[in-house]
Amino acid sequence: MTERVALYLQDAHDLRQGLDFVRYAEERGFEAVWQAESRLVRDAIVPMAAYAAVSDRIKVGSGVINNWTRNIGLLAATFLTLDDLAPNRIICGIGAWWDPLARNVGIDRSKPLTAMRETVIILRQLLNMERVTFHGEFVHVDGIELDVVHGRREPRHVPIMIGATGDKMMELTGEIADGAVLNYCVPPEYNNHALDLLARGAQKAGRDFAEIDRPQLVVCSVDSDHDKAIDTTRELLTQYLAQQPHIAKASGVSQEVVDKIQSILGWPATKEQIQRAKHLVPEDLILRITASGTPDEARTKVAEYRQHGCTCPILYPVGGDVRLLIDTFAQ
Repeated sequence: MTERVALYLQDAHDLRQGLDFVRYAEERGFEAVWQAESRLVRDAIVPMAAYAAVSDRIKVGSGVINNWTRNIGLLAATFLTLDDLAPNRIICGIGAWWDPLARNVGIDRSKPLTAMRETVIILRQLLNMERVTFHGEFVHVDGIELDVVHGRREPRHVPIMIGATGDKMMELTGEIADGAVLNYCVPPEYNNHALDLLARGAQKAGRDFAEIDRPQLVVCSVDSDHDKAIDTTRELLTQYLAQQPHIAKASGVSQEVVDKIQSILGWPATKEQIQRAKHLVPEDLILRITASGTPDEARTKVAEYRQHGCTCPILYPVGGDVRLLIDTFAQ
C-alpha cells in the first residue's frame, strides 16, 4: 500500500475483538491504530498496551488523551512504559478535552493554550531523558527525570500530536507539536484553514511546515447497502453533535439542529433517545462530513480529505464489518 492509512477504535467493539482488528489491520498494511479516550467509557492506555503486545509493526497512538488529568511525571512514565513494550511504535496524541464533560468532573479548563504548551514541552524533555526543573502556571517539577535503573536509558522517540480544533490551539500545534490530529465530523475544506494556522505556528517557531504530520480522524461506515451505512452514521452524529459542542461547531451544522437534538438527548444519552432524535440529522450533512456509504463512496470521500492536506486518514468504523472497512482501504 503506497498511501498511509490508520484505524481508529473507540468503545463500539469488545476490547478483545479490537485485538483481532489490530492484527488484521497490521496484516493488511495499515500504518497505525489509534485508541480513543473522550467520553467516560474506555481509557486509551490499557487498550494501547494490549494492541502493542499483540502486534509487531503497526504504530499505536492515543487519539486523544487529555492534558488535565494525568500528572506530567505519570504521563511521561506511562509513555516510557508503552515505548518499552513497543519501541518506536508509540504516538502520544493529546488534546485539551471539552466542556461540559471536563467541568462535570471538576476540571477547570482555564488557559488551555498555556496548559497545553507546558505539558508538551515538559513531556518532550522528560522523554528525552533530561533532568527537568520547571515552574509554570500548570506544570511544576523540581529536578525530576525518568528514573530508569533497569532497561533502556536512551531518549525515546514518541511523537507528540495535539488534537486541535480551535484556531489558537491549531496555531500552537504548528509551533510546538510533531503533528496535528485533525478532527472528525468536519468537511474536507475545513482543513484549508487548519493548514494555514499550522503553517503560521510553524513560521513563528522557525519550523518547516512539511515536517508537521497531519493525520485526521474520518468517520467511516462502509456497507454494500448505501442506506444502511448512512443510517449507522446518523446515530453517531446524533450523539456527537449534542454532546461535543466543539465538534458541532467545526462541522458547520446549524445551531437550530443542535438545539433540537440536545432537547431530546440526556447526559449520557441513551440508545432510545438517539433513536428518537436521529431523524434530525440530514443525509446531506452525513455525506459532507463523513466517509459513509458503499466501499467506492467511502474511498472517494477519503480521497477528498487527502486532497485537502490530510497525510494519513484515521478511519473510525462506526458500524458494520470492520474487516470490510480495512479491506476497502488496503486495496
